[in-house]
Amino acid sequence: MIQFISHYTEQYSYLDSIRLALLGGCRWIQLRVKGASDEDVLPMALEAQKMCKEHGATFIIDDRVDMVKAIGADGVHLGKNDMPVAEARRILGKDFIIGGTANTFEDVRKHYQDGANYIGCGPFRFTTTKEKLSPILGLEGYMDIVLKMKEEKIDIPIVAIGGITADDIPAIMQTGVTGIAISGTVLRAESPVDEMKRLLEIVNNSSK
Repeated sequence: MIQFISHYTEQYSYLDSIRLALLGGCRWIQLRVKGASDEDVLPMALEAQKMCKEHGATFIIDDRVDMVKAIGADGVHLGKNDMPVAEARRILGKDFIIGGTANTFEDVRKHYQDGANYIGCGPFRFTTTKEKLSPILGLEGYMDIVLKMKEEKIDIPIVAIGGITADDIPAIMQTGVTGIAISGTVLRAESPVDEMKRLLEIVNNSSK
């Protein structure tokens, strides 16, 4: 499974990036717009939600719990400095998806206990889309976390994130993670739609 996190470049807006990912077959979209007001993000969120509905895709908004509830998005993703998962679960109830960012097994365990539905775990390597970066995990970091999850019988989808390219995917999927989150890799390609199709194929082949 691939999660696409919206991004912008000189060529593409946030909504362009989501449109391209959907056309490439991605069915899990996260609208992530850091440093913008809710007033600026709301029209984008409504448009992105409409596009996701048309494509039968899951629509997640980064950080903005109240907006998720107000527009009925599928869920929210909470980073390290965002609202705690347990508090978001109290506000949203049980029908919304909540994802939490983790860098260590302790983070994963806490999110799991607090009612998260999935974990965004990283960073795999250095990435320019994050300003405050946690220690880099690499393949060994994922293997270690997945092993500890099995030992403690923590069964929750775990999605690798952070500077991942097509060449990294087979080895990352072998660590036992559930999926991959990508952003810039798709938009930097000559044809983002074809690149998304290619990445989905690599993930599907690597998970067999």
